Order: sequence, then C-alpha cells, then structure tokens
Amino acid sequence: MKISAITSYLERIAPLSYQESYDNSGLIVGNPNDTVQRVLIALDCTEAVVDEAIEKGCGLIITHHPIVFKGLKKFNGKNYVERVVLKAIKNDIALYAIHTNLDNVLGGVNSKIAEKLGLENTAILNPKSGLIKKLTVFVPRTHVESVRTALFEAGAGAIGDYDECSFNSIGYGTFRAGQDANPTLGEIGQQERVEETKIEVVFPSFKERSILVAMYSAHPYEEVAHDLITLENTLHQVGSGIIGNLPSGQTEAEFLGYLKEKLNLSVIRHTPYLDKEVVRVAICGGAGSFLLEHAKRSGANVFVTGDFKYHEFFDAEDSLVIADIGHFESEQYTQELLFDLLHEEFVDLPLLLTEVNTNPVKYYY
Repeated sequence: MKISAITSYLERIAPLSYQESYDNSGLIVGNPNDTVQRVLIALDCTEAVVDEAIEKGCGLIITHHPIVFKGLKKFNGKNYVERVVLKAIKNDIALYAIHTNLDNVLGGVNSKIAEKLGLENTAILNPKSGLIKKLTVFVPRTHVESVRTALFEAGAGAIGDYDECSFNSIGYGTFRAGQDANPTLGEIGQQERVEETKIEVVFPSFKERSILVAMYSAHPYEEVAHDLITLENTLHQVGSGIIGNLPSGQTEAEFLGYLKEKLNLSVIRHTPYLDKEVVRVAICGGAGSFLLEHAKRSGANVFVTGDFKYHEFFDAEDSLVIADIGHFESEQYTQELLFDLLHEEFVDLPLLLTEVNTNPVKYYY
C-alpha cells in the first residue's frame, strides 16, 4: 500500500493544520509514493523501535511523538535523534508522526482516555477559534444549484451535526467585459446586469483548497467574484483536553484507585484531597498544566494529566485535585487508538504494535 494512502486517511481524522505551532507532525522521513508491506505503531520512535521495524519487515513507523521537533543541521549520529533518522533512511523505513493534531480532535488521544474511564457527555475542554472560514460567492441563477452542490460535496456547509448549510440571497450583479475577456454572458464593451444569488457557506480552514477548486470548476464565469474570510467562531470539535462526567460520583480516594486500575498505573502524584465528590473530570494527555485554569472553570473535580512541576501543584488552590499520572502513562493508549483507526479503514494491511516500552521514566519500588 502507498504511504500516501495511509497518511491521507490519518490526516482526514486529524488534519495537520490542527497541530500546535511548535509541533512537527506529518511524514518526517520517506517518500509518500513509496509502498509498504507492514506498519509498526509506537508512542515514540527510538533506535530500538527502528530495529524492531527492520526485524519485522515494517516499511513505515507511525508514532504519536515526532522524532524531530527542530531542524537538524548535521547527521553525524551524535545523539539519538540523528541516529534514529540515519538508521531509518539507511533501511528505507518511513517515519510518520501524528501528535498534537491527534490531541486536538474529538475521537483522538484525550477521547481515548475518557473512553477508558467511562466518561459521559464529553466535550473539548478548550475549543479553538480561528479555524473556520466563510466563503461568499456570487452565481448566476442558472448555476446556483450546481455550484452549491459542488461546495457541499467538497465539504463546505457543515455546522455541528448539520450539513448542507448555506445562506442564499438574491440580487443582481453588473460587469463590463474588456477586449481580452471571454464572457459567458453579455457582449465585450457593454455593461451587463445579471440576476445572481449570493451563496454563503462555512467550512474548516484545512478544506479551503478543495472547496475553491470545486467552486471554480462548477462556476460558469471566467472571473469568479467571491470573498473568503477567517471567522473567530469557536470550532467545538477541535481543541485541547476533554471534560466529561463519571456515570456516578466517587470519593476522591475512590476515583484515584479507579484511575489507577483503569489506566494500569504504577503511581499517581496528586494534590491534597478536598473532601468533595468526584463527578466531573478533566483530561489532557501528555503535559497539561497549561489547561489548569480551563479545568477549574469547567467545574472539574479532578484534572488528570502529566508533567506537572512542583510549584504548579500549588496552582490548584483548593479548586480541584490535580492527578499527575505521567506523560507516557497518559498517552499509552494512543497506540491502541491508532491501531483501531487504521484497522477499521485498511482491513488487509498488516499492523503491528511495538513490543518496545519507550517510556524513559522508570520507578523504583
């Protein structure tokens, strides 16, 4: 199977435009037109994981964390990043990462944790804005239906649980074709007045190219009059963290025991109990301290995440219990998530979960 078929599918689920500015998701090593026989899935790409891919005949490694975050200026093998990239290239193994873009979508990393905990009525904890665009296009009456249908088929007009949404207003447009024009309507040098419909649709910004292609293909005019603007509306399906409710309330001690059991944890670092019932739980896989204030405002009783620093625990300020379960531990089921997503789409593609524990943090009991 071509690498591009696999990565295109993943990017429909978690578009690369949804990743954070510091991130480096996508195809890091390899040619998208190459074909692979097997795929290895891991949380991190280490030398041991590449060795495993070589041994098992996997031409593509899909990980959550990118092996390269910053530009590499030299390839001398002086650190593990350079050695991993060199080994992958030498053995014709492609490396693909799906990181914060998978964190930032419903059905992604945080949704998987919420599923493991049985949370209900889940929603994005901190939805993003600025990811929605609005297209306004002016169409002669004869082509309104075909242009509108083309826009819908390209992915425009979806709002929440509704699709084929548009606003249409009727008016007329004027134009005069120049000497070098090839007008669909009217004569060169004469002002024309044409009854037109203004079609307005919204769409996620990552679909812009396909929607504009559809518009130009369906529109009869040589020059298509249209406006394209970015909206500040919040896209509630995209953003950081997850908030949800337990099926029934638990004491704080009961919930931490439940958390430890459901996520197979060795240890949990947490702030003092507040003697409150735990019903509402906020989640952020990986390093989530940046979402603490959002967790407070959401009414969460516990915030489950990783990588809290010592002084950041004080910021709970008796509003909730912070439960730091560790970075790896909070994202360990991302491998299972990726396996399930890929298997559902590519039933005949051999998928392997790594047998390497890539967690660099160990615990002494």
